[in-house]
Amino acid sequence: MGRGKIEIKRIENTNNRQVTYSKRRNGIIKKAKEITVLCEAKVSLIIFASSGKMHEYCSPSTTISDMLDGYQKASGRRLWDAKHENLSNEIDRIKKENDSMQSEILRMVRKNDQILEEENKQLQYALHQKEMGAIGGSGNMRGIHEEVYHQRERDYEYQMPFGLRVQPMQPNLHERM
Repeated sequence: MGRGKIEIKRIENTNNRQVTYSKRRNGIIKKAKEITVLCEAKVSLIIFASSGKMHEYCSPSTTISDMLDGYQKASGRRLWDAKHENLSNEIDRIKKENDSMQSEILRMVRKNDQILEEENKQLQYALHQKEMGAIGGSGNMRGIHEEVYHQRERDYEYQMPFGLRVQPMQPNLHERM
């Protein structure tokens, strides 16, 4: 028993139209996959629903861009006008400029790192020389330790610019007795 022929016209009922669209879309995508496997054909399929949603299939051995380029060459039709080509060239130019800027920033960061490392080495050397001079000049280890202690106190005060005071939240009940 075969199916009856249907009249090809717009389906008025929106639910029936959506169901038919979904079934036929899945069917045509299935056929595209089958012809790709059976015949080693390169297939690209793009479907836009009336809602604007896009569905696509492209053979694993190719890309949609390659397919469009091949279509343009085979048909002799230009898919992209001059405006699109100019935009594409502008995008490429901006990508190259961005890459160049990133490279320049990286060079600057590395240069700053080297400068900071060199300054750190110089400061460590100067500190070592100062400590060695204090040891050699006075011969007093206690004085060095006191100086280091006072320096740490000054550093701590610099980091903590204000003092904190703890206030009890509840009165001490033991004091009343």
